This record gives sequence, structure tokens and C-alpha cells, in this order.
Amino acid sequence: MKTYTLSVNNKTIKVEAEPETPMLWVLRDYVGLKGTKFGCGMGLCGACTIHVDGQAIRSCQTPISTLKANSKIITIEGVSEGLHAAKIDHVVQNAWIEEQVPQCGYCQSGQIMSAVALLKANPNPSDEDIDTYMAGNICRCGTYVRIRKAIHSAAKELKTEKATTKRPSNTR
Repeated sequence: MKTYTLSVNNKTIKVEAEPETPMLWVLRDYVGLKGTKFGCGMGLCGACTIHVDGQAIRSCQTPISTLKANSKIITIEGVSEGLHAAKIDHVVQNAWIEEQVPQCGYCQSGQIMSAVALLKANPNPSDEDIDTYMAGNICRCGTYVRIRKAIHSAAKELKTEKATTKRPSNTR
């Protein structure tokens, strides 16, 4: 066992774990954050998606020992607090609700984490961009059309918010 100091959702946490322990189990079993889900265990379904230093990663395939010191880990519990992506977090979650995306809900934490990362990288994605980026997230209920619609809705909302927060410079 080795002791690791992690930054999870802007909180410093110390964890004792074997170096090969996947971050999924560190978060669920050692830290007690149950929002990140176990899906396939092979990094193929996306249910376990978290952000490490702003990048969406599959936590079931990421051993704790591979994280750099001072890496910022954000889980679905942290994304709702708007800790790392300004208003993208809330806008995506609100769009999910508005478009009634969840059906069974099991994959939704991973879907939302991937959607937030997508909109950070590409604030105006096309259908093809969304399909390509989200391809690694499987929804057993088949809500892909609603997911795409929610991402477009969130992108539009972010564009509107950005336009309304810009103020003309004073030319005097």
C-alpha cells in the first residue's frame, strides 16, 4: 500500500491504495463518491468517465499510480458545483433535464462528463463532432438523439450567455 494525496473536486484527500488500483475504485470505495459508475471495466462504455486536469478519461483503466502529483480530478459530484469549467457544467446538466435525456440513468454521469469536456474543447459542435466525441459512451437505452439535442442546446445557451456578458468598451 502506498499513500497518495489527491485533489478531488477541489478537496485534498489522502488515500492508501495499491499502485495498480483503478481510479474508479479509489473514488467509489476509498473516497466514497458513488456517482462514477462501473460499466464494462475495459474503458469501452464511458460510464466511468472523470476529468483529470481537464481531460475526460476512463477511470476504470487508469491506475492511481499513473496520476501526476497535483492532478485535478473532477467527478460528476464536482462538475455540478461548477468547479472547473465556469458555467458549462450547469448548462450541460440543465440541458440534460430540459431534453429529458436520462432514461435508466446509469450511463448519464459518464455522458455528462464527456459532454462537458466536448464543449470545453469545441463550443459549437456539429452533429458529426458530437457523434465522434461521444462515440465512446454507450447508452443502453439508446437516448443518443436526446443526448445530441442536449449538447446542441447547451452549446446554444453558452453562446447566448457569452454574448450577453460581453460589454462594449468605453471609447472616451
